[in-house]
Amino acid sequence: MNSPDILLIVLDTQRADRLGCYGHDRPITPNLDGFAGGGALFERAVSPAQWTIPSHASLFTGLYPTAHGVTQSSQSLSSGRPHLAQVLRQLGYETVGFCNNPLVGVLNNGFKRGFGAFYNYGGAFPSLPRQSNPWPWPLNRVAEGYTQFLRRISYPIQNFFGQSDLAFRVSLHAFLTPLWSKMANFKGQNERSVDDVVQFLEERETKPADRPLFLFLNLMETHLPFWPPGEFIDRVAPYFRESKAARTILRTWNREAYRWAAPLAEPLDELESRVLNDLYDAEVAYQDDYLGRLFAALAARGRSRDTLTIIVADHGDGLGDHGYFGHAFVAYDELVHVPLIAHWPARLAAGARVATPVSTRRVFHTLIDAAAPTPETAAVVAEVLAEDAPNVRRLSLRHTLRGRDPEGATAFSEVYPPLNFVRAIETRQPELLTQFRCLATRRAVVRPMRATSGAAAPLKLIHVDGTADALYDLAADPREQDDLLTQQPEIAAALDLALEQMAQRMEREREAQPAGAAVDLDSDELLRQRLRGLGYLE
Repeated sequence: MNSPDILLIVLDTQRADRLGCYGHDRPITPNLDGFAGGGALFERAVSPAQWTIPSHASLFTGLYPTAHGVTQSSQSLSSGRPHLAQVLRQLGYETVGFCNNPLVGVLNNGFKRGFGAFYNYGGAFPSLPRQSNPWPWPLNRVAEGYTQFLRRISYPIQNFFGQSDLAFRVSLHAFLTPLWSKMANFKGQNERSVDDVVQFLEERETKPADRPLFLFLNLMETHLPFWPPGEFIDRVAPYFRESKAARTILRTWNREAYRWAAPLAEPLDELESRVLNDLYDAEVAYQDDYLGRLFAALAARGRSRDTLTIIVADHGDGLGDHGYFGHAFVAYDELVHVPLIAHWPARLAAGARVATPVSTRRVFHTLIDAAAPTPETAAVVAEVLAEDAPNVRRLSLRHTLRGRDPEGATAFSEVYPPLNFVRAIETRQPELLTQFRCLATRRAVVRPMRATSGAAAPLKLIHVDGTADALYDLAADPREQDDLLTQQPEIAAALDLALEQMAQRMEREREAQPAGAAVDLDSDELLRQRLRGLGYLE
């Protein structure tokens, strides 16, 4: 086979600044750091959006949110825009997905299009690979049928909780939430999904490989609620076991899903901030631990050198930074600066670090470019993508790795506020909508430019509703505390022009895309209950 095996691993809600390879001062990610050291790391990767749905739509289509039009949970991908998995399947790939996020794996929004097999690890009765069933044959078949039966009879119960606000509030009581949330798998079963991927890869090694593999894995470990195993809490927050106040803080935040996305009416106090940041790091450490098993399995495969693995986050998370929590409303780096690692032993030199700002939407172009190395496969891409086919070669990250960036070292983000969150705030704390400009559309551009000092640095301009709002030097001020907008008017004007041109280009691309169908949330109470458990619905 001329085409490599491909793995796309999305670390949902993973901040770049919490990985050692991105400068975190805690040694909590030895496996990810080691894997990154064997490939190429993009130091300034920028997510095209700040939350799951528009960001995944960009990964799967190569378009910015305005262009693909999927910015809310009620929208779906246009059938006229080929999905990454569809293109790879047309190129002869076996396509399989392992997903822990219901917004990607459950919602009927076109994100599963093109996958020959797709497994969901969320919900009380998830759909899992057959080999994940521990029972021997024929008991495994009986168990599988019983699980399908339970899914059907669970609907009335879930409808009750979906329709009764009182029942839902009772279910979120501090004593019930940990048990109920885990039973319902509201963050999926991340470690189990990785073990299933390892088993899938090992079993695939025992058979003749007649076609290359595309495997998509979404992990939700670092999303609230936080409940990492005790050994990782002890490693990161040794005070936690003995501190009743710390444990109370965590219980409170784990049960109050509304707070996971609402702006902070009052800043976090010192202990609250410490607990939430430390527990986030404990989740990162736990995730890294079981990812080590996946990296070992990849290294043991016969096609280990011919496997392209991309590790990326869809977005980061706010933990009180800038007065916001979660990932709903802003374009600051805690949300849009994400890890991006490319590992391909046969083609990429180990230890490469790329400082050029890049958009992670270009993962789409990079994977298709790698999968179509021959004139025959290139012809398939041209047929499937039509007039968009030239962008596959042009926007592939291989050019950036060679020091020639086709987008002028410029990356953008678009922040469309999730309207479900807006409505929740309107019900509970309407005064915050105006104070924190929760209804505004934000855009950001990152580009290296020469400041007054003469040194080139990654500069970032943020627009709020089309007006320049803040300018930051990300090298000197990575936490975005020192606004340079009035001090650097010429730089602000240049970046303002870049944002305006980008917005116009995205509008033209959107007009060329047929609209996708609306997603019917109201008729699917199982889905609504899962989304409530993750804080995506009120």
